[in-house]
Amino acid sequence: MRILVAEDDASLAKFLRKGLETENYAVDCAADGEEAESLAAEHDYDLLVLDINLPRRSGFEVLSHLRRKKPSLPVLLLTAHGRVEDRVRGLDLGADDYIVKPFSFSELCARIRALLRRGQRRSDAVLKVDSLELNRIEHSVVRAGRAIDLTPKEFALLEYLMLNNRRRVTRAMIIEHVWNMSFDSTTNVVDVYINYLRSKVDEGFEPKLIRTIRGVGYQLGLAAGMEEH
Repeated sequence: MRILVAEDDASLAKFLRKGLETENYAVDCAADGEEAESLAAEHDYDLLVLDINLPRRSGFEVLSHLRRKKPSLPVLLLTAHGRVEDRVRGLDLGADDYIVKPFSFSELCARIRALLRRGQRRSDAVLKVDSLELNRIEHSVVRAGRAIDLTPKEFALLEYLMLNNRRRVTRAMIIEHVWNMSFDSTTNVVDVYINYLRSKVDEGFEPKLIRTIRGVGYQLGLAAGMEEH
């Protein structure tokens, strides 16, 4: 799942990104309200963590504009204000929840999971391909009843492949969506992680689900005409 963190405190934003990535989320960060609004409008995020006190445009302004464009996007407000008036204003503008700074990271994660459970349809929360199941909320993977332990990056890569089930995805697409980086033709990081996934998801199981498409990239699924390496 992909989360946008709108926070102008660089050290806190870095901490949140690192922590949420260890929880298997893909994370983008925005340092001001205008950037947050632009990113949220352009991309399909599963959740927005939004600081109220942002430069260039406040969190309240961002929330007000976004609710007209993305009414179903879950929004968790970060606020340094303990005042009831601020919390009420945020909720009235369309926030789904709030947390007051300083906060416990474990509580933040629990609130995020609760919002995602509330906002996700069951069909969106659990991805299935053949005997492989990935739970996007609980961050668990099972194949044929056997639990599979994945690292955060392996989980994010498998999630992306399953979201694009039966579609061909290039290495550039994977790098952009899983690593949030521009594609470097000299890197083999995608191939390395694909091999990691195969050893966990396909080894010992039939049919093999992760396929190599020569000259293109990879595809997950059982469509005909695919070439496996």
